Amino acid sequence: MASRILSTLQNVSSSSSFVSTTKRCLGLCCLRHRSLSGTGASAAADIEPSKPPVQIEHNQLLIDGLFVDAASGKTFPTNDPRTGDTIANVAEADVEDVNRAVRAARKAFDEGPWPKMTAYERSQIILRCADILEKHNDEVAAIETWDNGKPYEQASNVEIPMVVRLFRYYAGWADKIHGLTVPADGPYHVQTLHEPIGVAGQIVPWNFPLLIFSWKVAPALACGNTVVMKTAEQTPLSAIYVSKLFHEAGLPPGVLNVISGFGPTAGAALCTHMDVDKLAFTGSSQTGRRVLELSARSNLKPVTLELGGKSPFIVCKDADIDAAVEAAHSALFFNQGQCCCAGSRTFVHESIYDEFVEKAKARATKRVVGDPFKSGVEQGPQIDFAQFEKIMKYIRSGIESGAKLESGGQRVGSKGYYIEPTVFSNVQDDMLIAKDEIFGPVQSILKFKDLEEVIRRANATHYGLAAGVYTQNTDTANTLMRALRVGTVWINCYDVFDAAIPFGGYKMSGQGRVRGIYSLRSYLQVKAFVTPLKNPAWL
Repeated sequence: MASRILSTLQNVSSSSSFVSTTKRCLGLCCLRHRSLSGTGASAAADIEPSKPPVQIEHNQLLIDGLFVDAASGKTFPTNDPRTGDTIANVAEADVEDVNRAVRAARKAFDEGPWPKMTAYERSQIILRCADILEKHNDEVAAIETWDNGKPYEQASNVEIPMVVRLFRYYAGWADKIHGLTVPADGPYHVQTLHEPIGVAGQIVPWNFPLLIFSWKVAPALACGNTVVMKTAEQTPLSAIYVSKLFHEAGLPPGVLNVISGFGPTAGAALCTHMDVDKLAFTGSSQTGRRVLELSARSNLKPVTLELGGKSPFIVCKDADIDAAVEAAHSALFFNQGQCCCAGSRTFVHESIYDEFVEKAKARATKRVVGDPFKSGVEQGPQIDFAQFEKIMKYIRSGIESGAKLESGGQRVGSKGYYIEPTVFSNVQDDMLIAKDEIFGPVQSILKFKDLEEVIRRANATHYGLAAGVYTQNTDTANTLMRALRVGTVWINCYDVFDAAIPFGGYKMSGQGRVRGIYSLRSYLQVKAFVTPLKNPAWL
């Protein structure tokens, strides 16, 4: 279901068809919507931000099943990207708060009921967590939109249902994790046990706060581990709210602890803590390096990393151009361009390059930018002022380096962090906009001549997270899916996610995988035990 939902989101050409189709896919009775008058950035530029349909009730740390203030009493503001105004002041965790959270998680693992429950009992609690989250879909989506700036329709109709689906998926795995009986060269009985690894420290980013929360928490809980989760300082609110719901569903105290704070303090304390048995991090490659260093300096805890990307989107000469234009548009501009696997290098064959550029420009010009709570809005604000300034700097760099600005490039409105959907043509491989992860609504379109050339250029990057290929030739598709050094290749589609499909990267895009059966391996230890056999009937 999740793959069909997100595929629907990425491949429709109008916001109205998106709403109707996703309603049918989900079977949800969504909020009533009214369309914006006009299309494109200019039509939405002067819309005043609406009042979010939710109240913020929780802004503390969740430790050992209780909401508590930070030990220091400090708080920090989390801001509305639509205006820059403060939504709430959130408890700021520091070293002592990390220590408290880890102690709670350690006690819940060593002495508490969670790893000692039958796997079936754990699965039932995880299923109840999914059920209660589903009942609170609209409130959670509103918090996610308010704190992050993503369109409410995207959060409500796609992302929160995907979170629910993922928890149900891993609930189903809980009682299917088992070891093997292994033949040995001699009279011995050999078995393996798959045991929970212990206390998992997890750090999530701000671009998909709750979705990536589920990618980490669900498999960890299914395997019988306990968790200390550090949220991104930009977007702490949804994880706090959902963790409270999970305790209402019967999750024992100390099994899931949620702290908010900053990387150099709370994040570093979690990474170096000697009682944390495993780390999972999603974020930038630069910070991923730091997480590995801190693990090595402490107790050599294993680390999984899902990091940045500069994904190629390859449009071959035989591609359906209209379909490729729409898919490339979604691959880049989805979630305000703030997506680690964004198709941010659009390679187009020279024979169709000019036609593709004109159609990509026209599509970007029609993209609706505005208040993400409004119906029909495709693109909300960037996450904060720092990200806004970073993106604008890259746009200026593209112009100065000789790329042709086809559309966009300007701020939308006078407040908030809105940026016009921006398209560059005549982009060369050595330009910053073609090399760096911009993490914003900036599409770079490059020209290529043949398959061998585009494979070489697509792989000429430190990243290797994902790639898209549009072609009607099966041989071409098979060649590219094997030649591209990335963790996921989408053929004639993009951003199709599913609870069962593994996701992760080659090279500096990370190590390990999230989702699917592969994620379980990161939260399990394998133990072999051997006993002699006396007068065995068989070996």
